[in-house]
Amino acid sequence: MTSQTAVDKAPQSPEPPPSAPSGGLRGHPWLTLFSVAIGVMMVALDGTIVAIANPVIRDDLGATFADVQWITNGYFLALAVALITAGKLGDRFGHRQTFLVGVVGFAVASGAIGMSKSIALVIGFRVLQGLFGALLMPAALGLLRATFPAEKLNMALGVWGMVIGASTAGGPIIGGVLVEHVSWQSVFFINVPVGVVALVTGALILKNHRAENAPRSFDILGILLLSAAMFCLVWAIIKAPEWGWGDGMTWLFIGIALACFVLFAVWETKVAEPLVPVGLFRSVPLSAGVILMVLMAVAFLGGLFFVTFYLQNVHGMSPVDSGLRLLPLTGMMIVGSPLAGLAITKLGPRIPLAGGMVLTAVAMFGMSTLDTETGTVTMSIWFAMLGLGLAPVMVGATEVIVGNAPMELSGVAGGLQQSAMQIGGSLGTAVLGAVMASKVSSDLPGNWTGAGLPPLTDEQVGQATEAVQVGVAPVPPNTPAAIGEKITSVAHETFMSGMGLACLVAAGVATVAVFVALLTKRGDNADAAGGGVHI
Repeated sequence: MTSQTAVDKAPQSPEPPPSAPSGGLRGHPWLTLFSVAIGVMMVALDGTIVAIANPVIRDDLGATFADVQWITNGYFLALAVALITAGKLGDRFGHRQTFLVGVVGFAVASGAIGMSKSIALVIGFRVLQGLFGALLMPAALGLLRATFPAEKLNMALGVWGMVIGASTAGGPIIGGVLVEHVSWQSVFFINVPVGVVALVTGALILKNHRAENAPRSFDILGILLLSAAMFCLVWAIIKAPEWGWGDGMTWLFIGIALACFVLFAVWETKVAEPLVPVGLFRSVPLSAGVILMVLMAVAFLGGLFFVTFYLQNVHGMSPVDSGLRLLPLTGMMIVGSPLAGLAITKLGPRIPLAGGMVLTAVAMFGMSTLDTETGTVTMSIWFAMLGLGLAPVMVGATEVIVGNAPMELSGVAGGLQQSAMQIGGSLGTAVLGAVMASKVSSDLPGNWTGAGLPPLTDEQVGQATEAVQVGVAPVPPNTPAAIGEKITSVAHETFMSGMGLACLVAAGVATVAVFVALLTKRGDNADAAGGGVHI
């Protein structure tokens, strides 16, 4: 069967939701929003809250730089790969059941991470967290779509979007408080009581909804091919600094990833119920919207990975202080989201999205100029500009992607929007991490020798390079104070050169996204059936 046939025969959208709840708690629209927001907050918060804990986890568990990357990458990658499949699970078995299973699994995995004594267990349970988190996100949208009448759905989706934006941006601040005053484990343990609240409220309030003509089969081969492609690609990027970009192993994994992507695309044109119908991407605005989400996440989440190391290890801030330094970013994302929604409603998505990515590019360029002496005011300006630039993309992406998809595939389109952000986050951390590692490896030996420090053995160079990649000065015990100051100066200057280059790459990515944003437009379905997301 061709992709177009698959599109034409996809399950039809369910009937419009009733204009008012039937009475009582169960199925009440605003209580439903409250209930699903608790679960969504858990998932979105965990995407960035761990960034503050990463340095402490690294020291406590003796993790390597690549290990710390996989704490983030494993979560985002699992979440991204499973989102669309999870959406289809909700369509088939009901969104209420899918949501509650996701809540329980996410809370249990969080508790297991807090009790883990090795970095391998932390990464493994983070992957499980991502898989269960993927059950929550599409199910939450499905429940809102089926519960709210069309004329109120936009308002509900606005609140839903602000919860995600505030949770994503507020993660570093909450993480800072918990890491400094409790422990890094508390960053994960906090999800257990939150999960219990989400489970109880969900069991009492949520009403099950299942799409008419729900899918009866799953694209297992498509899931496997897409998962293999993403894993091999990110693995190659992370291991490239260790193996070398010219090494055969690096290109072997890249080649496997490309082959899996090609096979996935071919298979999706033949299967009766594809994981991602290729026909969707015949819409230029929809494709541009997906690419825009990926590029935005690469620049934002990839850059945020290094900012925490910069604040804590270079400036010597506590986790709480480093989180507070990011408050301008958080505040502008929250304040900018409703303003962006208003602008998109009046002007359409093209100008606000392009303008937002211009601000993001300028902010990332400004962050590339930060140094060891940069003050709070300068940092706050760039962080605030970054938050203001990201807000229109966060708010407008759903309208662009879902609005330009056929009505009967709007749920798949919503899954694409969420997957694109998660994939971009994983790739951003990996790509910018590779840039940082390469720059530090290149500059450190020369900087070390130029400072007149004693020569290092090959083994010592490797150890020093790994420490400097996260802003730590490799000062041995009992080192004289004068020598220790020189080592610290060299380490921090080398780290800043790597972070500066990584931020310039992020600025370049954001600049490309400006031109991609110009290809977007409001879709024919943007104002239909609640005007946003349809599951």
